[in-house]
Amino acid sequence: MSSILSAQNIVKKYAAHTALDNVSLEIPSQSIFGLLGPNGAGKTSLIRIINQITGPDSGTVLFEGQKLSPQHIENIGYLPEERGLYKKMEVGEQALYLAQLKGMPKAEAKKKLKDWFDKFDMNAWWNKKVEELSKGMQQKVQFIVTVLHEPKLLILDEPFSGFDPINANLIKNEILSLKEKGSTILFSTHNMGSVEELCDHIALINRSKKILDGPVKEIRKNHKSNTYEIEFSGNMMGFTNSLWTFGKLGEHKMDGDYCKAQVVLTPGSTANQLLESILPVAQIHSFREIIPSMNDIFISKVNAENPLGTKSNFTE
Repeated sequence: MSSILSAQNIVKKYAAHTALDNVSLEIPSQSIFGLLGPNGAGKTSLIRIINQITGPDSGTVLFEGQKLSPQHIENIGYLPEERGLYKKMEVGEQALYLAQLKGMPKAEAKKKLKDWFDKFDMNAWWNKKVEELSKGMQQKVQFIVTVLHEPKLLILDEPFSGFDPINANLIKNEILSLKEKGSTILFSTHNMGSVEELCDHIALINRSKKILDGPVKEIRKNHKSNTYEIEFSGNMMGFTNSLWTFGKLGEHKMDGDYCKAQVVLTPGSTANQLLESILPVAQIHSFREIIPSMNDIFISKVNAENPLGTKSNFTE
C-alpha cells in the first residue's frame, strides 16, 4: 500500500528539550492511522511539523512522494484539540469565512455547508452567534469546516473530546465514511477504545522516540501470551491435574458450581491439546484466547520505556 505521508528521521528540539528524536513513520493512503503517546511524548510537535506550523531541525516529510511544501496545505485538514471559533460571529458567516481560507469559492462553500448543516441537523443555528452554541455544537461546526474542502489527509486531535455518546457516534461514522471516500485520517487520541474500533495502523511515541508501530491487528497478535480463559464446572483438583502436560494454571476463582480460570499454554502445545486434556474431567462453558487490548499494550510499552518511578499516568 502506498503512503500519503512519510516522515523520515525527524528531529525537533526546543532549547535543551528534544521533542522528537529521529522519528520515522509511514501513513498508508486511505487508512486511519493512530498517533499515540502519553502527554509530552512529542505527538503535538509532529502534528505541528506536518501542518507546517513549525519545521523540523533535521529530517524530511514527504507528501505523496514530494517534499512537504506550502502548496500541500490545501490537501490537509486539521482539527486541533484546542478548539477556537470567533464567538461574536454568526455561525454560517464564520463557516463560510474559514472555508474560503481553504481556497473554496464562496458559492461552492455555501452549498456544501448547507448540506453538512442539514446532515447534522444544524440549520436552525446558521444565523446564531457562536457564543449561543453549546460546546458540542461548536465542535460540530469545527469538524464540518475541517472536512468541507475534502482534504486528502485529515488530522484529528482528540476529535471526540466533549461529545456525548450520540454525537461521538455520529462523528465516528463520518470519519469512517470519509475514509471510504478516499481520505486518510491521522488520529491522535488517548481513547484506546476508539483506537481499536477505528484505526488500521498506529505509531506509539514516548519520550520523543517512536517505540512501536504497525497494523493494529498485527500488534495485538504479536503481544499475546498464549493465555486462555476457561469457564467450567467440575472438580477443581481434577481440572488442575489435567493441565500438567499442556498448560499452567494462572488466576482462577470459584463462583458457586462454576470456575473461571486462566491457563497459559506450555511451549509447543496447542489449544486443541489443552481442550482434549480438560474435557474428560470438566464441562466447559466457554473457552477464549486472551488477546491484550491496545490499552494494555500502551501501558506496558510506555512503562517499560520509562525509568523506575516515572510510570505513565495514562488512563483510558
